[in-house]
Amino acid sequence: MEPRQLVLPMFVAEGATEPRPIASMPGVVQHSLDSLRKAAVDAVEAGVGGLMLFGVPLEKDATGSGLDDPDGILNVALRELAAEVGDATVLMADLCLDEFTDHGHCGVLTPNGAVDNDATLERYAAGALAQVRAGAHVLGPSGMMDGQIAYVRRALDAEDFTDTVLLAYAAKYASAFYGPFRDAVQSSLTGDRKSYQQDPRNGRESLREVALDIAEGADIVMVKPALGYLDVVRQVRDAVDVPVAAYQVSGEYAMVEAAAAAGVLERERVIDETLASIRRAGADIVLTYWAVEAARRLR
Repeated sequence: MEPRQLVLPMFVAEGATEPRPIASMPGVVQHSLDSLRKAAVDAVEAGVGGLMLFGVPLEKDATGSGLDDPDGILNVALRELAAEVGDATVLMADLCLDEFTDHGHCGVLTPNGAVDNDATLERYAAGALAQVRAGAHVLGPSGMMDGQIAYVRRALDAEDFTDTVLLAYAAKYASAFYGPFRDAVQSSLTGDRKSYQQDPRNGRESLREVALDIAEGADIVMVKPALGYLDVVRQVRDAVDVPVAAYQVSGEYAMVEAAAAAGVLERERVIDETLASIRRAGADIVLTYWAVEAARRLR
């Protein structure tokens, strides 16, 4: 593994004047714009290959209007980082509504509370254009809506953003390992996402979803979570000829940190071993909250 294969997920909170610790993820914070810039420079100096940004807004609404608001926290942060680090790293943006909706779902809801797939695609397209204009090089459509890659690709092409990379959350499972992340973004979720994320027991569906996303124009496909789905990472790697990413999610991070704090694991060895296992399974790119620390050791 090389440092450039690591991507650091980062959270930026609207209105924050200093970094805010996330209790369930020791060592990870909700950044202020100032601390975000400094942390991005540190990541670049460590050799990390990319930064994936998530926004934490002060206000949410039913349609997630903060996603495509040029003055929304995620788009402001992208502009700040584009000015700070430019092309020294790859700026990635989470393209989803869940951080911005008052109900916490990844899409717009119908009057009866179901996710409206087609209405959601329109919101994703608007968000994609806003994020690219703010400076994102890579967009990560993570909501698992049917047809989202094709819809976003058409919207980008229509505005001549033909070089924008789409990192498809192609195999994203309805996992119990996301709990700490929902703390990190102060999720408003009610209910669950089992109707649009994948069943953890079903590996075959993942390969179909991956194939669909590639046919729709995905440049990179991702498996999420990583450690519990190394078999899926390997199957996807063997099935496609595009780069494969895997997301070592918040629950995976929190478990290791908790066990290390309790003195039952050798922290650094376990971190490096987990990252090596994800890479060995076939991932070309690994999103991990340990990206900077691991990159420094690799160098």
